[in-house]
Amino acid sequence: MPSVTVNTHEAKSRLSELLRRVESGDEVLLARNGAVVAKIIAWPVPHAVRAPGLWKGRIGYGDVDIVGSDLEIAALFDESAERG
Repeated sequence: MPSVTVNTHEAKSRLSELLRRVESGDEVLLARNGAVVAKIIAWPVPHAVRAPGLWKGRIGYGDVDIVGSDLEIAALFDESAERG
């Protein structure tokens, strides 16, 4: 990604050209009295908006009960509750 340094006075007269360079991937550094004070970069492309529910009905869980409790875990919980 090449960059070009331009003084502010020159940038005023070449703004359209500098913007074309930025659109093609270059960076433009703006300088005042030879010292860089700003950088012009391309605006990031917005990401597509995600729509909820695109995977609905496409994933199966088989015969596993993912909501119910595990009897062994429940027994351990009951034991610790009785002790404490």
